Amino acid sequence: MNETTKKESRQMDMLHGKIFKNMLIVALPLAACSIMQQLFNSVGVAVVGRFAGSEALAAVGSNGAVINLLVTLFSGISLGSNVIIAGYIGEGNQQKIPSVVHTAVTLALISGILLLLLGQIISHPILLLMGAPKDVLHLATVYLRIYFLGMPFMMLYDFGASILRSIGDTKRPLLALIVSGVVNVILNFLLVAGFHMDVAGAGIATVVANGVSALLVILFLLHEEEPIRVSFKKLEINTSELIRILKIGVPAGLQGMVFSVANVCIQSSINSFGSKAIAGSSTALNFEYITYFIVNAFAQTTVTFTSQNYSGKMYDRCKKVFREAMLASMIFCGILSMVFILGRNFFIGLYTTDPDVIHYAMIRLVIITSLELLTSTYEISGAALRGMGHSMTPAALTVFGSCVLRLIWIATAIRIWHNYTLLIWIYPISWVLTGTMVLTAYFLTRNKLFNQ
Repeated sequence: MNETTKKESRQMDMLHGKIFKNMLIVALPLAACSIMQQLFNSVGVAVVGRFAGSEALAAVGSNGAVINLLVTLFSGISLGSNVIIAGYIGEGNQQKIPSVVHTAVTLALISGILLLLLGQIISHPILLLMGAPKDVLHLATVYLRIYFLGMPFMMLYDFGASILRSIGDTKRPLLALIVSGVVNVILNFLLVAGFHMDVAGAGIATVVANGVSALLVILFLLHEEEPIRVSFKKLEINTSELIRILKIGVPAGLQGMVFSVANVCIQSSINSFGSKAIAGSSTALNFEYITYFIVNAFAQTTVTFTSQNYSGKMYDRCKKVFREAMLASMIFCGILSMVFILGRNFFIGLYTTDPDVIHYAMIRLVIITSLELLTSTYEISGAALRGMGHSMTPAALTVFGSCVLRLIWIATAIRIWHNYTLLIWIYPISWVLTGTMVLTAYFLTRNKLFNQ
């Protein structure tokens, strides 16, 4: 196979052929990409927990909601570039794609630098606002400030990977994460276990690993065929394409950002139960992320497939994309969730031997992970809406159904009954409400658009 054929083979034909098979080819590497990243991060967390103690583990775990709060806005915007490029492919209008690509990469650089600077300023105040326990506040601040040094790398990877995924290439982003993950694990053992640098070592390992993944993705794009090849000389901000990217990406990013606001509030409630609850919750969260990545992978695949087929006016294929993505998402997520539930003693034991930490981790793992497949109802339907150019509707409904309800729950039920288990139950309750609303919006919008 010559070089040209290899490059052409990375571009998937989403407009013809079997949808389910092609979706699996795109979604499974994408899921593996996220899961691999989380597994490597989990090894880092486990190293901290084993070699630096429960306070250091709590310090790292207490930062998750804060990091997501500031990162999700820009990561959501990267989705906009995916939708726009996929739409141009569906229309057969490839001459406009290079401008979108270079605008996206420029936007990644700018947003990454802004996040780096912002993170240094707000790390300590926001942890104070969240009520981080005094015994972990200093360590948590150190970790968060170091973590934000890698924001330009994270943004370049997110936007670069989004560009590659718009043509159906999910294998090379996975390769980049595998390499960076190995680097992360090696550095965690070296800096935390070897040199006893505690949370600072974990933070440095993460920054270096993010730099490796960003470098690899950019190298892929520099040597890619047109129309998605990147040239530093062509970096620009095309105003019209930027507006289109933001129109799709900002609502998705704001949805994730508001989600994170709600999760910050939940994290604040978890903090009130002490460092053992924080460490236990962050331990269970690792498995929760992995099951959710399955759903998210099929959602991102739904966006790209829907965008190409909708732009090509292939409405029956759009319907089939939705049905098969929903089914696959629930099945794969459900199977993986059961693996974690049945093996919960083993999996939690990988992170900690503290019985109090294990107690809190068990509660969260059993309640949330066993019902994680319910997130498919709003993630897949919301992704289909975004693929059809309707990004604000799923964002608004998800913010109301999940975020607002969670804040109300914290302000009422948890204030009256200060109970950890009751706090955790808000997740599946909000998923049912949100899924019902976004599914309804999808069917109403689809009927309107397809019958015009």
